[in-house]
Amino acid sequence: MNRVTTSKAEAPADDADNHRRASVDSPDDALGTIEETDRESDDARSSGVRSLDRPFIVLRVLRENRAPMRLTEIATAAKLHLATTQRLVNLLIKHGYVERDGVEYTLGLVSLIDGFTYLLTNNLTQIAEPILLDLNASTKLTAMLSVRHDLTQVRVLRILSSPSPRYQATIGEQVPLTLGGARVLAAGLSPRDVERLLEGVEKIPFASGRVLDRQEFIESLSAIRERGYALGQGQGEDGSVSVAVPVMSREGDVIAALQVSGHIEDIPFDVDSLVKELQRASAAITRRIP
Repeated sequence: MNRVTTSKAEAPADDADNHRRASVDSPDDALGTIEETDRESDDARSSGVRSLDRPFIVLRVLRENRAPMRLTEIATAAKLHLATTQRLVNLLIKHGYVERDGVEYTLGLVSLIDGFTYLLTNNLTQIAEPILLDLNASTKLTAMLSVRHDLTQVRVLRILSSPSPRYQATIGEQVPLTLGGARVLAAGLSPRDVERLLEGVEKIPFASGRVLDRQEFIESLSAIRERGYALGQGQGEDGSVSVAVPVMSREGDVIAALQVSGHIEDIPFDVDSLVKELQRASAAITRRIP
């Protein structure tokens, strides 16, 4: 009868193999190892994303401040360490996005170049420009096209009336969605974004002296959606009037606001014909969108 025997020298190796298999095959241990690795990967990714965000945070701080800033002011507003801010600012200076004058910093010339390139290459502005020229010629009013950036309106096209208005909203200017024609874009917001827009806001004052409370503003957005246009009187400048309609995508989403503006005596008492002119122009833009 043959016996299968195991030498004493082989036994420790088998025990070691069994131990390794047990440690690997244990579901709890394996899951713990995977979760730990995933957490480390997520932490690394989050850290990397935060590092990539920082130059844009500095640029946003300089843009929103609209005045030269010292390094300590930038660091405080951006919530960054001073040494980190210095490195970021030096990098942005190197690439032309920030300029230094003594101890103060501003946005650099490259920001303007980028904005000009945006206007040249953006599909919507290319489509809309000839339509705005026709709208300006037919109404004799300043015609403008604006798009939404988060909770603000940014003007991307403007054809001035003759004579030019006293207040000239410039290209690239950010306007709160609570004022004038910008409310057309606010009317296209989701309920959650409307809440963000009105966070901490209880009263909305206009240049005319009129004040809307929070609920009145929300109700005004419903009225704009229902009638299809926004009429602003003295909301940005006393005596000014604007009429704006939404520009829709082919899918039915609000992608821009088309607006004409002028002084109160330049706007016909009955705005229905003006609204129809705006809506025809808006529909023409939508038809040309690929």
